[in-house]
Amino acid sequence: MPRYTTVDYHTAGEPFRIVTGGLTEIAGTTVAQRRVTAAASEPVDRVRQLLCHEPRGHADMYGCFLVPPDDAGADLGVLFWHRDGFSTACGHGTIALGAWAVESGRVAADPDGVTDVRIDVPSGRVTARVRCRAGAVESVTFRNVPSYVLARGLELDTDLGTVTVDVSYGGAIYASVPAAAFGLTVTPDRHHELVAAGRAVQLALAGTAAARHPGDDRLSGVYGTILYDELPATASGPRQRNVTVFADGQVDRSPCGSGTSARLALLADELAGGAVLTHDSIVGSTFLGRVVGTTEAGGRPAVHTEIDGCAYRTGEHVFTLDPRDPLPGFVLR
Repeated sequence: MPRYTTVDYHTAGEPFRIVTGGLTEIAGTTVAQRRVTAAASEPVDRVRQLLCHEPRGHADMYGCFLVPPDDAGADLGVLFWHRDGFSTACGHGTIALGAWAVESGRVAADPDGVTDVRIDVPSGRVTARVRCRAGAVESVTFRNVPSYVLARGLELDTDLGTVTVDVSYGGAIYASVPAAAFGLTVTPDRHHELVAAGRAVQLALAGTAAARHPGDDRLSGVYGTILYDELPATASGPRQRNVTVFADGQVDRSPCGSGTSARLALLADELAGGAVLTHDSIVGSTFLGRVVGTTEAGGRPAVHTEIDGCAYRTGEHVFTLDPRDPLPGFVLR
């Protein structure tokens, strides 16, 4: 009977399941290659489904497989997964991985200081900067791959009407649109309507030039739609409340880490001079995002971003699959 061990966290309300044992090696010399291998491997994908789908998970579950890093410059590599497959990036997962790496002893940490955990993900190398006090993790700052704008003011015909969207990259490609464009607000009671709006935007953008990554077609495709409300600014800068609808209608409970980077790329001029974006989620949790530098990526102006959050351990598990079990996994949504 196969056995899989996991350590589970949540980051700002969004679950993250780290698979620590039981998985066979996934072939490849880089994390990006291993993602392609995993997606094409029926045995590997069965493990994803087993640990993500009901009855062991749920339709909005998220997690990862640990893999070797690309080289000795990183502490670990990771393949992110969700209900529908493997993603290119995951900010809330990176924050959880930083906390796990320190709490598990995978990375030696200063008990009263800051420790960098370097992680190779399919979109590149990211850093989780973990702050500890008296040996306990207090917060994690996520330093993402360069983020940039792909399209602004794009008029888009969707099944729910014509809206104007912006498209940007923060490790994955996201479309941004005010929730008000669909007559909505980002509140839990509008959850199902927000999902429908997010899926409509993704469908309308599928196969368009705005959905293509400029340098690596493996990263192409709109991963999520960020629907947002403008809120009164704080003393530190702008404030927005968002919900990110990703993959095939999944809802991020957190403010979305890589999505926050994509928003920071769009707001870079407004954030010049050290202003901070207060980014709230649909469940009331918050990330703080900053632009900390400029660069170039894919022949485009880009920004370096940092996002502050924290992750909390929710459990440790040993999952099994009884060979007599007629329901190894299913999804209701």
